[in-house]
Amino acid sequence: MPTVSVVIPTYNRAELLTRAIDSVLAQTYDDFELLVVDDGSTDDTEEVVTGYDDERVRYLAHDTNRGANPARNTGIEAAEGEYVAFLDSDDEWRPRKLDAQLDRLDGTDDDWVAVYTDYDVTVPGAGGLVRETAADLLATDDEETPVEGGEELVGPTLADTLHTGAGSTLLVETEVARRIDGFDEELDWFQDPDFLLRVLLEGQLAHVPEPLVVRHYSGSPDAETAHAAGEEFLAKHDELVRRAERDGYDVRGAHDLVLAKYYLREGRFLRGVANLRPSSVGPRQVPSLAWFAATGSRRGRTLAVAAFVAMLLFARRSR
Repeated sequence: MPTVSVVIPTYNRAELLTRAIDSVLAQTYDDFELLVVDDGSTDDTEEVVTGYDDERVRYLAHDTNRGANPARNTGIEAAEGEYVAFLDSDDEWRPRKLDAQLDRLDGTDDDWVAVYTDYDVTVPGAGGLVRETAADLLATDDEETPVEGGEELVGPTLADTLHTGAGSTLLVETEVARRIDGFDEELDWFQDPDFLLRVLLEGQLAHVPEPLVVRHYSGSPDAETAHAAGEEFLAKHDELVRRAERDGYDVRGAHDLVLAKYYLREGRFLRGVANLRPSSVGPRQVPSLAWFAATGSRRGRTLAVAAFVAMLLFARRSR
């Protein structure tokens, strides 16, 4: 039985999939199986996976496209390892990723059930460098935010001050992943923090402070979709949200901040500014907000400047 089962869910990403698979096979820790779950692809995904001459690689397939969460759950169900680790098919691992995570868990007691690593973000196309700078700010947690623990990480996770990138960084005990019923197949978005929240209620989460994952930015939903998904996520965890807000975490403010960025990106500047709260906007958020404002429609350039000034005022007022 392998120690780790790696699960890669994929759908019509044959050209990108090789990068993800190769990064797993290049791990310095080699006691693993790799489960590639093909979620009903119509491209050459099967040929890509079965073309690997490595007995650790297993190909699993859905007859129809069911979504990333069902694909991850198929991998969890089929996993034979003590631990299960997840990797999105458009991301990649650096060679020491599994080694470093297992080293971190070595010697811990039974309360420590999962571990994640830091990550880098890359953005393709023109303007990618600017977007990467903003993404780096998003991937860097606030200095006061705890990075290890159990239920004390629920508030930071809900308030979006702890960014684990769980869908490509997390390694968790397989028994725990099954006990919490895997990924919520009803959620259209926020599946990674939702899964992580339920892991935190089962045990302690450890951290490896090295960027051992490369996440390749592949876009985000439109503002209205993000709004609906956010409401669904917050409603599901209503009691945890209430508890976190009693503890001083501005959970709804953090989600409004995300919405503000998406509205700004779409050129809906007044709606974007309306979603900003002084408590959720600080200097760390301004570069990212400015980038989203700058990508808005040409018709809103004047409003973009006004939005940026408003962000600065909000940031100053919140400090």
